[in-house]
Amino acid sequence: MEFDLEKLKKRPSYPFETIAVAVAFSPRLEGVVGEAWRLSKVFGAKLLLMHIGDRTRNKEDKLNNLLEKLKVDEQQVRIIWNEGNAVDTLLQLCKLHVVDLLVLGALRKENMLNFYLGSLARNISRRAKCSVLLLTEPDPAGTRYKKIMVSGVENPKTIHTINTAIYFAEHVKAKEITVATEVHHPGLAMTAGDNTAPEASKMKKEMKEEELNKVHEMVESCRKHGDIEICEKVIQGKPGYAIRQYATSKKADLLVINSPEGKLGIFDRIFTHDMEYILEDLPCNVLIVHSRVTTE
Repeated sequence: MEFDLEKLKKRPSYPFETIAVAVAFSPRLEGVVGEAWRLSKVFGAKLLLMHIGDRTRNKEDKLNNLLEKLKVDEQQVRIIWNEGNAVDTLLQLCKLHVVDLLVLGALRKENMLNFYLGSLARNISRRAKCSVLLLTEPDPAGTRYKKIMVSGVENPKTIHTINTAIYFAEHVKAKEITVATEVHHPGLAMTAGDNTAPEASKMKKEMKEEELNKVHEMVESCRKHGDIEICEKVIQGKPGYAIRQYATSKKADLLVINSPEGKLGIFDRIFTHDMEYILEDLPCNVLIVHSRVTTE
C-alpha cells in the first residue's frame, strides 16, 4: 500500500474535506455511521466507510440495509473493505486517502486490561496523523453540540486546535466555546505556607491573572468567530485530569484537545501523560486535533 506523504505535509487541520468512519459490526454501528453521515453533510465532505476484517455477504447486507435506513446517498460514500491489523491498516488507509477526520466509537471507560493493552480507539488516538473524533454516545440522528470545551494548554499546536474548534462550532451551529487552561503548581501550597493569608491570596490571584492573559492572547490571535462566544477559564489541577473533571462537571458535549507530541507508549500510561487522563475515562465526545502544520 503506497501513499504520497507530500499530500499530508503542511496540510491544515481544517477544513474537513474527507471524513472516514471505522465500521465495526457492533451494537453501536448505526449510531457511529449515522453521526459520520451527518457530519459529512454538515462539512460538505466525502465519506469513507472502512471495515477491517472479512468481507462477507452477511456484513454487506447488514451495511447496505443500514445505509438505506439512514437514507445515506450511496453516491456520496465509498465503502472500503480490507484485512490486516485493525490499527495499522486503518492508519494506512487514512494516509492513503488523505483523511482529515476519522470517526470512531469509543467506550467512556474500559476495564484496566483493555486500557493498558490498548483498545482500537485509544491506540489510533495516540498514533493517528489526522484528527480523530471519539464518540461516547453516538446517535443515529446526530449529536447536538451545544457546549464545546477546548484545552488551552500552552503549546504551538493550541492555536490550530482552537481554530479547528471554531470551524467545527460554526458548522454544527454551536454558540459557545470555553477555552480552559490548566494550572498545576505543586509547590504553590508550600510557598503560600511561608506567607500570610493575604499574601498567599494575592500570589494565587496574580498567577491566575497571568494565565488568563496568556489564554486571552491565544484566543485573540485565532480566526474570527462571528456569533460564537468564547469564554476563557483557568482551572487548577494536573494537565489532562483537571480538564477532564471540568468537562464532566459542566456536562460538555465535546472536548477538543491537541494530538500528542509523538507516539505515546506504555510508560506514558503508567506514568500518566496528560492525554492519558482523558483517554482512560472519556468525559464526553472528544476531538483530537492533529496539527500537521506544526508537526511534519
